[in-house]
Amino acid sequence: MESPGPLPALTDDLLEEVFVRIESPADLVRASIACVAFRRLIADPSFLRRYRSLHPPLLLGLLPELCDPLEPTEAPHPSAALAGAVARAADFDFDSYKPSGLGGSYICDVRDGRVLMRFPEDDDGEEIFCQLAVCDPLARRRRLMPPIPDDLLASVQAQKRDLLYLGAFLVPSGDDADANFFRVIACTTFTQLVVAFIFSSDTGRWSAGPSMSCDARTLRIPDEVPPSYAYGCFYWKVDIENKLLKLDMSGMEFSFVDLPPGHDESRVVVVEAGEGRLGMFSGINDCTSLYYTIKKIGAERFDQLIMDSVWGFFGAILLMWVLVEDTGNIVP
Repeated sequence: MESPGPLPALTDDLLEEVFVRIESPADLVRASIACVAFRRLIADPSFLRRYRSLHPPLLLGLLPELCDPLEPTEAPHPSAALAGAVARAADFDFDSYKPSGLGGSYICDVRDGRVLMRFPEDDDGEEIFCQLAVCDPLARRRRLMPPIPDDLLASVQAQKRDLLYLGAFLVPSGDDADANFFRVIACTTFTQLVVAFIFSSDTGRWSAGPSMSCDARTLRIPDEVPPSYAYGCFYWKVDIENKLLKLDMSGMEFSFVDLPPGHDESRVVVVEAGEGRLGMFSGINDCTSLYYTIKKIGAERFDQLIMDSVWGFFGAILLMWVLVEDTGNIVP
């Protein structure tokens, strides 16, 4: 009897179909280190895009703004076991990232597994120009960023003494970006100017980004609220006005977006609503109600709506209304 021949090797297409069905990200990592061929397939950006579309990221916990330790998810949440393992393996003691001689430490933003931190010289955190660093808790490392140089400020006709506000945040890296690449934006308002400065990990330097002339003394942006991000754009709610400040990263320009009346004192969050549409959550009535609107594709204003939803919170009771556009009736 002839001995059976060798089993045919699995093609890359078949292997990809096997890997994309692995539910646990931890098991996928284990598969990637089994051999070089597996790692090449799993590390491919096109495979990772497909995998992430089928397996959304897991909620591991919360990071308090004041750099307290990670608050991992707890049972019965399905991510509790993995969250506990991550908390033990990573370094979430943010004081260990603080350069010597500086005061407090504060979290500015969290994105793509990185934490953007600022370290003012004083504990009160009131300093505007302060040391920034990008930390990777899983890799237990940090990267300090240099200050924005004076000659770069001068290139946009700006001076430190005219600075009114500086908010720093991370730019989403995208699926095709190198794992070690990141960018940071410092959105600054001077007396007559709004300008974005961009730090790239590739060059290790700041560069001048888009700017817009305006009376920044009346442009109030809460420094404790980070911008929203949707479809390649950042959005800030302007205090005491029915408008958003928008930074378009593809066109590299600032602009304003009008909001419906009654949002002058609201806090809002802009989200991707699907099919290229923008959604917006806003807290109204002293944040006792949550209001949701969707902007039509091509519409210039958020008051051109296709749907409104309102959730009212009174103690433990949740109330909901839906506004139907074609009739204008409130449906309980």
